[in-house]
Amino acid sequence: MVAAAALTQNTRMNRKIALRDFLTFHRSRLSPGRMGLPVHGPRRVAGLRREEVAALASVSVDQYIRLERGHTSLVSDTVVDAVAGALALTPGERRYLHALAQRPMTATPTRAGDEGVRDSQQHVLDSLRDSPAYVVGRNGAIVAWNRLAARVFFDFPRIAPRDRSLGRLMFTHPRARSLFLDWEGSAREIVAYLRTETARRPHDAELASHVGRLLEASPDFRRLWTTQFTFDNAREPSRLAYPALGTTLRLTWEAFEPTDSADAWMVIYTAAEDSASAAALRRMASSPC
Repeated sequence: MVAAAALTQNTRMNRKIALRDFLTFHRSRLSPGRMGLPVHGPRRVAGLRREEVAALASVSVDQYIRLERGHTSLVSDTVVDAVAGALALTPGERRYLHALAQRPMTATPTRAGDEGVRDSQQHVLDSLRDSPAYVVGRNGAIVAWNRLAARVFFDFPRIAPRDRSLGRLMFTHPRARSLFLDWEGSAREIVAYLRTETARRPHDAELASHVGRLLEASPDFRRLWTTQFTFDNAREPSRLAYPALGTTLRLTWEAFEPTDSADAWMVIYTAAEDSASAAALRRMASSPC
């Protein structure tokens, strides 16, 4: 088995390589004909050439080459936006490209026990009686939740803080595979989130260690981490298996940034009004156990 320390070191992303791989992958997926460009003679590789991407983005070839080579200090946000449009990137892929192209963020030191929520935030969670909700902190840590979230998803109070994160729960908790009917799609969302965070904070040792532990613990995480270059944002409802309730829970979610809470999001799940899922949530919320 590869040592955890070596995996952690490998996750300290070489932004230039990541940027090159991301852009070359996406231009390889587009054909000149599909993009309305003329095709002159045989092509040695699939997809668009650098000069074709530059033409579609209305930027100079030199500007595009600087971006693909990672010389981002010489490239403006306007150029990055234009290239994202030329490559038909999804909103999630645009965010990832901008995260790779911007200056690395300095990691904010944290101490054990620092993460948590204010009493007012916990009161908001508890007031959402029929809606599962939780707060996600740095690196995907679940730092607070309401009673229904602990019933619908995982028994958060019984999970050690080290394992109570989006990544650890999705890829290592035994309940995840049977709970999420589209496990692969949900897993890809987590990988997209962690990829974007790593692009934003490539020198964050805590984040690198977290990703390194996932790489060591889960072959599926390793597979997706090394091959996933597309982030779709279809935002399909989460489908959760609940055979005991006689239904499949179909939940949509929204994320909100609490006031003065850096790197934290409150995620709230709801079901369509008068649906079987809404009725099931009400039964779960009213049940004493």
